[in-house]
Amino acid sequence: MADMPFRLPLSACLIALAVLLLVGAAVVWAIGSKLIAVEPRPVALAGPGFEDVVLRAAPDQRVVGSWLPGRDRGVVLLLHGIHGDRRDMAERARFLNGQGYAVLLIDLPGQGASTASFVTFGLREADGVRAALEELRRRVPGQRIGVIGVSLGAASLVLCRDCPPVDAVVLESMYPTIEEAVANRLRMRLGPVGGPLSALLLWQLPLRLGIQPDALHPIKYVGRVKAPVLIASGSADLHTTLAETQRLYEAAAQPKALWVVEGAAHVNLHAYAREEYERRIGAFLAAHLDPVSVADER
Repeated sequence: MADMPFRLPLSACLIALAVLLLVGAAVVWAIGSKLIAVEPRPVALAGPGFEDVVLRAAPDQRVVGSWLPGRDRGVVLLLHGIHGDRRDMAERARFLNGQGYAVLLIDLPGQGASTASFVTFGLREADGVRAALEELRRRVPGQRIGVIGVSLGAASLVLCRDCPPVDAVVLESMYPTIEEAVANRLRMRLGPVGGPLSALLLWQLPLRLGIQPDALHPIKYVGRVKAPVLIASGSADLHTTLAETQRLYEAAAQPKALWVVEGAAHVNLHAYAREEYERRIGAFLAAHLDPVSVADER
């Protein structure tokens, strides 16, 4: 008698599928909890010249930062990435300050020493960016302002609908849409199944944060940035892929520039390619912030 193929009963298959879905949902819920969690901690910047700054951005948002005065060449606001703090931008600050720029580094709301209820992937962090830019207008009236934002910091600037105008913008490793950002990260953690499971993570946004996913589409708003823009990202970045970065660049308004950092993943681009970073970013900011360079252009 020929061996009969073994088949699980339909009920057993359905149970296994339900268990798999429940396990997947639990994993994605835990990932969502981690992504939106605030991690308050004291932050101190070592070195001479740093002055503590405390701003009020919203009722639940106290924004803490550090200020370095410059030599009337312009001022740069530095915005770090998710689950980081202003220490991540300290080497950029020292480089820029050495070039004569005043620098303000802040902990974005819900990061470092700044307070908030949740991480919102740039939407409500924009309140902290607005407060910082208003503080710069007060501190250095008449000086030109640049912004360097990394990942979450970049999105926080682009998603700010009523921020004061600035004169030069560097956007590093910024996601184009929250759907792509979530799918990329889940694929990195869970493999091919991560893409389909991203819908479960996105479903948490309105449930847990009161935010619809389409509010987190920086690519829709990057073209409204009324300043020269330099977009930078690593060629090996799996969080924001090269194709996504190229789409962001295409959506940005002129004047604009694109720098693909060969071989870099979703990392600190200044640390990864320090010499080229300082040359490229230094030249970009000088062209648009330095009073002498701006006067020459006119």
